[in-house]
Amino acid sequence: MRLLILGGTADASALAKRLVGDARFEPTLSLAGRTVSPATPAIPFRIGGFGGAEGLAAYLRDERIDAMIDATHPFAARISANAVKAAEAASVPLASLMRPAWARQEGDCWISVPSPEAAAAALGDERRNVFLTVGRLELPAFAAAPHHRYVARVIDRPEGVTLPPDLAFIEARGPYDAEAELKLMRDGGFDVVVSKNSGGAATYGKIEAARALGLPVVMIERPEKPAGHALSSPAEAVAWLETLLAACDHSGARSERGV
Repeated sequence: MRLLILGGTADASALAKRLVGDARFEPTLSLAGRTVSPATPAIPFRIGGFGGAEGLAAYLRDERIDAMIDATHPFAARISANAVKAAEAASVPLASLMRPAWARQEGDCWISVPSPEAAAAALGDERRNVFLTVGRLELPAFAAAPHHRYVARVIDRPEGVTLPPDLAFIEARGPYDAEAELKLMRDGGFDVVVSKNSGGAATYGKIEAARALGLPVVMIERPEKPAGHALSSPAEAVAWLETLLAACDHSGARSERGV
């Protein structure tokens, strides 16, 4: 089975590792190319966009892809919308790894907002020491609140954009455990944390650390994302692929599965 995985997340990497050496599948991991030096995937990969839904549909046909799994970031709404359209156009089954969002726990002090711009506004008028954990693409939104001191954790620094004047960087790649996050936040003297509600375990340590320190978290909630067949884990993704294999006839022809 020729498989395309739309990746860039820990879930995509975990799924790729599960497929290594499995002769039933011929997977390709697609990365958007937003990270300058991405971690080397365990399976064959490509980097870059497809040219919208039409370009992705053409790729699915040209490469004779049998199934596609959308394992992109919960905030990558555009590529997910393109995946749904392309899968339908190319008659390729699509599943979506939908990582559960973080839920507010006792002791959490969250300020829920719909966007990075709203997060910047929610920081208020008084100068605050802000820990930004939203990714480099969202940092320009905080130039609208230039009176705060910011420390942003990123994999790659942004270039060619307007940023807040008082901004320092921590260049690091997750996962991050709660103990290390607690030390980082305590040593940094932060007043507030800004985060996307990405879900998953890889970056949840910052939420646990903020809870322990009694720090408020300005939480950017997820957009609505188009999706195919909903999956909650890499293990479920492999099981879904196995059901597709079982639905094929002995000649290897695709059954009428739809998306």
